[in-house]
Amino acid sequence: MGQVEAITQREIAADPEDVFDALADYSGTRRQLLPEHFSEYEVREGGDGKGTLVHWKLQATSKRVRDCLLEVDEPTDGQLVEKDRNSSMVTTWVVTPAGERRAKVVVTTTWQGAGGIGGFFERTFAPKGLGRIYDALLANLATHVEK
Repeated sequence: MGQVEAITQREIAADPEDVFDALADYSGTRRQLLPEHFSEYEVREGGDGKGTLVHWKLQATSKRVRDCLLEVDEPTDGQLVEKDRNSSMVTTWVVTPAGERRAKVVVTTTWQGAGGIGGFFERTFAPKGLGRIYDALLANLATHVEK
């Protein structure tokens, strides 16, 4: 069993605060940003950043669906951390300035992977698949805030 990590990043032509606010708005904007891999989206507590409890199902592949119940924290400025109560998965969003009216968004997801041959395939292919999913989400985010 080993840790699996997927990292995706994008520069967005918008104020970093606006980008962060869009990501942290679980009761409004976030739902609009999700690609088709997400379903059954529901805010159960809060809705804006720290203290939010949000549920969704993430369909990573045609056969692999994760039922996620995420607690949201904001440990530092520009950082959102989503910890899944149903697994070891943790997703961290970091928004930093990248020049005038530009933001860099880095999303990192980690979890404890399976052992053996299944774990090998998970460590090899899951980060690429999750990267594509978050790349689509970041493209939607850019479209939303670059207006």
